[in-house]
Amino acid sequence: MFNCDVATLDLTPLPLLSSDIATNASLLPDTAATEKSLLGIPDWLAQINEDISRSLERGVNIRQLVAARACAIDSLLIALFKWFELDQTDLALFATGGYGRGELSLYSDVDILLLSPEEVDTNTSGKIDRLVALLWDIGLEPALSVRSVSDALEAALDHTIASAQLEARLLIGNEALQDVPIQIVNKQWTPRAFFDAKIAEAKARYLQHNATEYNLEPNIKTAPGGLRDIHIIGWVTKRYFRVGKLYDLVQQNFLTEKEFDELSFAEGYLWQIRHYLHVLTGRNENKLLFDYQREIAQLMGYETQPDDQPNAAVERFMRDYYRCAMQISTLSEMLTNHYYETIIEPQLPDDERPKKQPINAHFNQVGEQIAMAHHRVFAQHPDAILEMFLLMGQYGIKNVRTHTLRALKIAARGIDQVYRDNPTHQALFLANLKEQNYLFHRLRTMNRCGVLGSYIPAFAQVTGLMQYDLFHRYTVDAHTLFLIRILHRFTDPRFYEDFPLVSSIFQRIERKEILVLAAMFHDIAKGRGGNHSELGQTESIDFCLAHGMSLADANLVGWLTRYHLLMSMTAQKKDISDPEVVTIFANLVGNVTHLNHLYVLTVADMNATNPQLWNSWRATLMKQLYSQTRRILRADIDAPTNRQDMISATRRQALTMLDNVNNQHMNRDEVLRLWDDLGDEYFLREIAEDILWHTEAILNHPPIGLASNADSPPLIVLREHRELALDAVQVFVYTQDQTNLFAVTMAVFDQMNLDVLDARIITATRDFALDSYVLLDPSGTLLVDEDSQQELKQRLINAFKDPTVLKLTNKRIPRQLRHFEVTTVINFEFNEASDQHIMSLETLDQPGLLARVGQVFLQERIEVHAARITTLGERAEDMFYISDQNDEPLSADRLEALKSALILSLSVQKDTQVI
Repeated sequence: MFNCDVATLDLTPLPLLSSDIATNASLLPDTAATEKSLLGIPDWLAQINEDISRSLERGVNIRQLVAARACAIDSLLIALFKWFELDQTDLALFATGGYGRGELSLYSDVDILLLSPEEVDTNTSGKIDRLVALLWDIGLEPALSVRSVSDALEAALDHTIASAQLEARLLIGNEALQDVPIQIVNKQWTPRAFFDAKIAEAKARYLQHNATEYNLEPNIKTAPGGLRDIHIIGWVTKRYFRVGKLYDLVQQNFLTEKEFDELSFAEGYLWQIRHYLHVLTGRNENKLLFDYQREIAQLMGYETQPDDQPNAAVERFMRDYYRCAMQISTLSEMLTNHYYETIIEPQLPDDERPKKQPINAHFNQVGEQIAMAHHRVFAQHPDAILEMFLLMGQYGIKNVRTHTLRALKIAARGIDQVYRDNPTHQALFLANLKEQNYLFHRLRTMNRCGVLGSYIPAFAQVTGLMQYDLFHRYTVDAHTLFLIRILHRFTDPRFYEDFPLVSSIFQRIERKEILVLAAMFHDIAKGRGGNHSELGQTESIDFCLAHGMSLADANLVGWLTRYHLLMSMTAQKKDISDPEVVTIFANLVGNVTHLNHLYVLTVADMNATNPQLWNSWRATLMKQLYSQTRRILRADIDAPTNRQDMISATRRQALTMLDNVNNQHMNRDEVLRLWDDLGDEYFLREIAEDILWHTEAILNHPPIGLASNADSPPLIVLREHRELALDAVQVFVYTQDQTNLFAVTMAVFDQMNLDVLDARIITATRDFALDSYVLLDPSGTLLVDEDSQQELKQRLINAFKDPTVLKLTNKRIPRQLRHFEVTTVINFEFNEASDQHIMSLETLDQPGLLARVGQVFLQERIEVHAARITTLGERAEDMFYISDQNDEPLSADRLEALKSALILSLSVQKDTQVI
């Protein structure tokens, strides 16, 4: 039971409540000023918080401090209970929930229950109302329930209320009711029903947080690995063992001393984070937002070292948080399962109990779980550690009995270099990677029990390691295991429609363990400084050779590790419509075997990095680069090897599609004449499907389609875009060319709050612009609302007529983005084939970014011929093909002036428009 022993802490005592200062009459509603100043209680509460914060700075254990605040609130509520003469009634005052456990952070909810044997009479009800009013006036904000015993019986049918009542602690009042709250729960809930309800609640809670401990802005109370995962252990066990504290479960032999120590340390770490969250926000805040992560890291002693990267301190802090969260969630899952297996399961009817089937001399299958045959299996047969996971794959077993998990965690500590050098153990580890069944689940269990980090020590170093950005959604270890899970999805028919080409390629690869090993090592050297791909290449080759793999296989794993970013960077940051770019990429890849493995690894890696960033557009880029490269590597005589070949190939493909569709409304001769007018650049950058769409739209718009009339109205058409994102809209603009077209168009999109995902700006040979944009509409109405479509078209037409009146909208930088420092980097590269400069821009993603860039282009008299828009978390990485307004290359002075203007414009945007 909670013991209010805080004599060693120097806390300000509660002011004496005396009838000499005020009378009950002074507490009536019309004397609110007297109530609020009642012996300075609000000031006392503030002073208590300051006392606790100072004690933490002096090194007092946070566990003592959360108990100290509970004790302070105890003294206040007991005094007020007497003050309002409620001690003269048959009421009992209970602390419930976290307060009942004696755990209060600075602004935690104060859950209290006033329990009465019968219904409360009018006089007592009035006193309670005044008590509640006063508690609110002094800033306590109580979560107070007033119930008779019969009301409490009915309320306890809600398992959340039942959980709170399990923690009920009598503060003052009717001692005959002391055990009633727990008795009520025991009456209303059987052990199994209550267990099932709490486990269902936990599963639902996990789903609300993406079922991962590794959210970028975790809720330290309710997310997986949060404080709730510790609470649930107590809820499902305390009522059965009739204990009040978690440590009492050690004495009941339910919890080991080491498990208690691990939980206690992790809980204290989360309490300390929670304390600082409350200090910084002045409220009951449990979300560890980017807004607070840096400052809390500093408050908790994480300091930047001389050789550190800018985010090193906060990344170390979050790494330790994630490790604590994983430890808590692992223990919570194990201990709740242990409760079920030891308490619930033996009471089940025979037909519901899991049946035991021997697997071999070391292991049995118990229901859908694996279990060691006797308690000394791992001690007597160390190879059984890895053998167990192989059997799980071979027998289709996903879960492990808890007594086996406990023994496994102990055994994992004995994995040393001698163990790793044992050929039997090496063969078992490789056999595990070859066995694809439940591979993700087996590796996940290996990781959580310490086996994986002990067998591959470098993996232990990246466990919990995060990158402080919005792009990398998971820690390195979670990302690695998720990547392996996605590789397995390429064999699952349920995901074939999502990954048709890559699935067919992966299924034809015989040595799938090659890709699994590359996945395990591709990020293993992160966080050490230097090039993690090169370091990982060396380690992966050494590992493979040490495990008896051939030099060819080891080199393939090493090559994939070294170049795992090559394909995604080429597809997203380079112009893959340029045959020279594809040829350079093909030369680096070398052969089709490398290409097939790299393509599969890259697609899985991109999905496992941040699923929200994978879309049909990136899938199309990857597929296009793969297909073009494969034709070159296979020495396909029809493969385009230069710009003219690619242009001719695109025209042939479009003509073939034209002949295969109902094209009665399009005359073939008119189509060919139009295509001759559109110019080579158009066929270099557009795909055949879009070419047919544009052609039909142009020919059905006679004033612009059949004549070069400067007075012709612009053609603007919209359609759903299938390649870029589910809700994307493609906008095609065909109009008389003008020098400020890109800037004007971007400003209109900005005004209508449309995000640009891709842009292709092309000038036809007859001085007409063919501009194609792919947009995201946050409101989701552009595709279905004809009025919105008409508004967009009319705004563009008006803007083309009078671009001088366009103004950029003033938008705030979203909360998450303002916490990141992204240096604006601008580089220029001259492209001889197009006689244009390629400008690459890396900067903080921000509302209206392209509109602002367009305004600078307009000021500096820059013509934009093509654009590639890429957003990677908080970072925008865009590419523009540019020239002067006469289509001539830009001089060095013009380029420098453009660079300066852009940096100035983007820095002003960041500094002045934040929330």
